[in-house]
Amino acid sequence: MTVSVLVPSSLTREAEDKREATRKLGYVARAATIFRVDRLIVYPDSDGDTGRFGDGFVSTVLRYAATPPYLRNEVWGMRDELEYVGVLPPLRAASRTGSESNDSGSLRQGIVTEVGPEGRVRVNCGMQHPISLNTPPDMEVSEGERVTVRISSRRPVRAKLVDRPLPGLSVERTDLSAALGREDAGVCIAASRYGETLTVGRLETLAGRVEADGMTVAFGAPERGLPDILGIEASDVASAHAGDGPESADDGVEPTPADPGFDLWLNTVPDQGSDVVRTEEAVFATLAPLSLRE
Repeated sequence: MTVSVLVPSSLTREAEDKREATRKLGYVARAATIFRVDRLIVYPDSDGDTGRFGDGFVSTVLRYAATPPYLRNEVWGMRDELEYVGVLPPLRAASRTGSESNDSGSLRQGIVTEVGPEGRVRVNCGMQHPISLNTPPDMEVSEGERVTVRISSRRPVRAKLVDRPLPGLSVERTDLSAALGREDAGVCIAASRYGETLTVGRLETLAGRVEADGMTVAFGAPERGLPDILGIEASDVASAHAGDGPESADDGVEPTPADPGFDLWLNTVPDQGSDVVRTEEAVFATLAPLSLRE
């Protein structure tokens, strides 16, 4: 099961300064980590993006936040976009572990610091010192490349390079339509106050489908929700769900005429007590119920 979260490049458009913008992005990265999101995707919103903090600010800060602390200095160095990363909350991501006897140990990200003879490389993976490892026969690595290391013992150190995707949260920049069209996108959900109200009955119909197929959840920006970003009238979204209920479809998910790119428009904060629910708050409020299982 793959879980993807989509946020717009205009996510920090209302932030007063770069410090506040960085803090906001930290909460988004923290929510994604808590609920074990696999991909955090930044999609372009050129009409809403003020560009005050530089092109790619949102994706750069999110990528930095998703980088293990022991690799941040080596990977990122000094960049203008990272001026206030000290305010980012720690993610404290849980280690990913193997599930079989021949696949035991925790997976960690590392960075190749030196390539030596006979397939030996030195890798910084958060141990006290870089460790020397053999490169698998079917794997080629270069200096500065980020790799996946399986740690089976710390004292003494027992580790090996494995040809697997980097563990933890990945951050990408992709068009909204491309993200929704991925083979592993699963149930595509638009989080919007104009969508169908999430109820206990509705959640029950969604849980099985999400657990089997995964999900992709898209969010809008401050004062610029998904209908505005997509050029859709909010009334069209609301009218598309008139009379909807948990019994309205056999699998609990039906196409929305307002936008065929999504399977469902969902309001996860019904009867909200604040005029505005910030994007980082909406991410927590949405992922929490959608992470429940039958």
